[in-house]
Amino acid sequence: MSDNGCGFPAPGLHSFLFKPMFTVGGFEFNKVMLLALLTTLVVITFFYAAFGKAKVVPGKLQMAAEAGYDFVRRGIVYETMGKKEGEKYVPFMVSLFFFIWIMNIWSVIPLTQFPVSSIIAYPAVLAAIVYLIWVPLTFKRHGFVGGWKNVTGYDSSLGPIKWLVSFIEFFSNLLVRPFTHAVRLFANMFAGHLMLVMFTVASWYLLNSWLIPAAGVSFVMTIGMVLFELFVQAVQAYVFVLLACSYIQGALAEHH
Repeated sequence: MSDNGCGFPAPGLHSFLFKPMFTVGGFEFNKVMLLALLTTLVVITFFYAAFGKAKVVPGKLQMAAEAGYDFVRRGIVYETMGKKEGEKYVPFMVSLFFFIWIMNIWSVIPLTQFPVSSIIAYPAVLAAIVYLIWVPLTFKRHGFVGGWKNVTGYDSSLGPIKWLVSFIEFFSNLLVRPFTHAVRLFANMFAGHLMLVMFTVASWYLLNSWLIPAAGVSFVMTIGMVLFELFVQAVQAYVFVLLACSYIQGALAEHH
């Protein structure tokens, strides 16, 4: 029985908590960690199977992998950073895109039904990796003084307000940017999973009551949410990688 007395098991934060599957030396391994590990294995296995013995005339698997690789390379990296600067970052961005995408897709897979990205720690670590690439790269490319000018957007032509602008840019780029980079992915996956759980549980709850027609409506909404989530999952992977590319491009540019 739920707290509201109607018997409806409303989803909440408990839907994102999992008991440890096992514990080793005080380290708890749960379902989310297992899905993250499976995500890594899926991505590695897919590309190894596709390119391990690449053929001049590709098979279906190789064609699919090449299409995905080329989409990230040309559609995101080249468009954002250019071919010359972006080529060296293509493998990282492709790995990042597919890793995030598969982490998200688990939410609509039977039995797993949970997006790894809805746990803030995972987007936070990925955002931190991107942060630790573009910040040192900024100073490596422009030197200490030039790096700070790049980060703060310092422009002497702005006159008295240059220090205010520099402070705002510094705060935005070095503090707010990594936070929003992680939270954007986390929040969308968190909200999407919560909605899926709500409509799924509501369908089952209504089906076991006298409101069977309402259960049908809820079930249709569930199917609609699943289809919408499939779209959002891909979009969020795309947006995360697009932002990562734009940050690195900004580190390489004279001004951003």
